[in-house]
Amino acid sequence: MADETTTDPSDVPDENAPEASPDASSPDASSPDEAAPDEAAPDEAAESTPAQDADEAQETQESSHRVTVEALLKAGAHFGHLTSRWNPRMEDFIFMERNNIHIIDLMQTQVLLDEAAEAAKRFARRGKKILFAGTKTQAQEIVREHAEACDMPHMVDRWLGGTMTNFQTIRKSIRRMEEIERMERDGTLDKLKKKEKLMRLREHEKLETTLGGIRNMASLPGAIYIVDVQREDIAVSEANNLGIPIIAMVDTNGNPKNVDFPIPVNDDALSSIELVTSTLTDAVQEGLEERKMEKKAKASA
Repeated sequence: MADETTTDPSDVPDENAPEASPDASSPDASSPDEAAPDEAAPDEAAESTPAQDADEAQETQESSHRVTVEALLKAGAHFGHLTSRWNPRMEDFIFMERNNIHIIDLMQTQVLLDEAAEAAKRFARRGKKILFAGTKTQAQEIVREHAEACDMPHMVDRWLGGTMTNFQTIRKSIRRMEEIERMERDGTLDKLKKKEKLMRLREHEKLETTLGGIRNMASLPGAIYIVDVQREDIAVSEANNLGIPIIAMVDTNGNPKNVDFPIPVNDDALSSIELVTSTLTDAVQEGLEERKMEKKAKASA
């Protein structure tokens, strides 16, 4: 007789079935494969490729300069003169020759412009005047504008021989100009005959055009900034004779040996002249600001 207490097969546990993990039902449980990416993520973020390091180093180096190479390129600062018109003393600053035109090495331009700007800043901080000289047509307005912006003397019409070596005579001409201005203010000119008055006014106009930019320069300048050393060769000679430091834009046809702070650059393009002159002007203003702060510190001490 069969036993009535038989066991249901579904109630018997399967011996071959794998045992369940006690944590399998936990909602916070996660597999090792899912956790691996989260643990490795910080390491991947911390790593950087050599290309990224090189880019960061280049950006840091560019930011340390006052003007980038890209800005110099955009301004056309790399274009020199025809190879037939070059000065062999500029050989070290020439990068290559293309279509019979010399191409200036802008890497050197960038470094030398920094040095010239630091020199201008140093002169301004010491209270020295920097005479801006640029008489070529494309440079006149630029030089006048930036010189007036930083309250520095300038000569943009033409360079008078003896402006620095015969400075006392130049000062006499400036006093004559100021005398005519006083006569005009107090009405003395109106008492003169018409012809004589006209002669005085013409004399004043001529003096103002030539010497108006240096009327407030009571003594020789502490330094001089020249746009084109080839054109302003007399100014270079006078500065050399008097030992006045020269900051100058020097194109491939110029002579950098007589310049204390040469800037190898295109001195004919408006954009190039503007870029270099504005950079030097900013440096001068920085120096003037530092001088003002030093005076305030001394006064409050």
